[in-house]
Amino acid sequence: MPHHRSAPSARLSLSRRTALPAAVAAAACLTVWTATGFPSPSLGDSGLVPGADISRQASAALVSPSSPADPDQVLTRRLAALPKPAKASVSVAVIDLKDGREADYGVGAGKTYDTASIVKVDILAALLLRAQDEHRALTTAEKSYATKMIKVSDNVSANALWRAIGGGDGLDAANRRLGLTGTTAGSGKLWGLTQSTAADQISLLSSVFGDSATSPLTTSSRAYIRGLMGGIAADQEWGVSAAGTPTGLKNGWLSRSATGLWDVNSIGRIEENGHSYLLAVLSRGNVSMKAGISLVEKAATTAVSASREWA
Repeated sequence: MPHHRSAPSARLSLSRRTALPAAVAAAACLTVWTATGFPSPSLGDSGLVPGADISRQASAALVSPSSPADPDQVLTRRLAALPKPAKASVSVAVIDLKDGREADYGVGAGKTYDTASIVKVDILAALLLRAQDEHRALTTAEKSYATKMIKVSDNVSANALWRAIGGGDGLDAANRRLGLTGTTAGSGKLWGLTQSTAADQISLLSSVFGDSATSPLTTSSRAYIRGLMGGIAADQEWGVSAAGTPTGLKNGWLSRSATGLWDVNSIGRIEENGHSYLLAVLSRGNVSMKAGISLVEKAATTAVSASREWA
């Protein structure tokens, strides 16, 4: 199955794709679950969002006993065995910054998840790119909005900065520079309707936490985002942080009014057992926020555990 890969300017230098042998046996099944509906503005932290889900098509490769384990195969095997409610699905992407190996699950061409409030990191990156282009620092008001938007996931602040970047058009323009090839901004005021993939979220995190030489963000812009993501409010310290010690985190959650089901997402950077990981977990179809958090945290810990089989 094809992967969403970001532009070289916005991603880490990755080498693991060369590890696959020539003989590849394809195949397993592709499961698609679709749900639509608009959540109540009073529920969730982003206010909105319909969309579709997909679980990753499993693939098998003929690997000699001496060949290193393929990260995608390992992650697919481990996550496919993870118990999930019938209507829930999850997509995961992870990079081990120590050796540059990456893997993703539930990512396919044109198959996206609703971002909910994890898009707030993207909005902040777009704001900083705009300020860089204008050769200026953020204003006092912009800094206040950015702090509340990231640390406590404040929606009023997100609305203000969404307008400041030029709405969806501004976000899409920034994402082209950041290398997010599978992300489409929400229309009008509906930033919560932004569609993305776990792989694209890793591209975004790579621009913030990865190689500074390949990021369109300046050193000071990167440090600013890292600082805010490293100071999330205590009541929002869940998600990928379950897999290790977080050094950057942003979560998103919302309930659809039409179905009563929850989208729960988490992205960030963690430290575990001497390794640094960028990790993105997107989920939907959860019966409650609590159930969604549980699924995201199990998927995150499973992904980090699976990485130990890569070496």
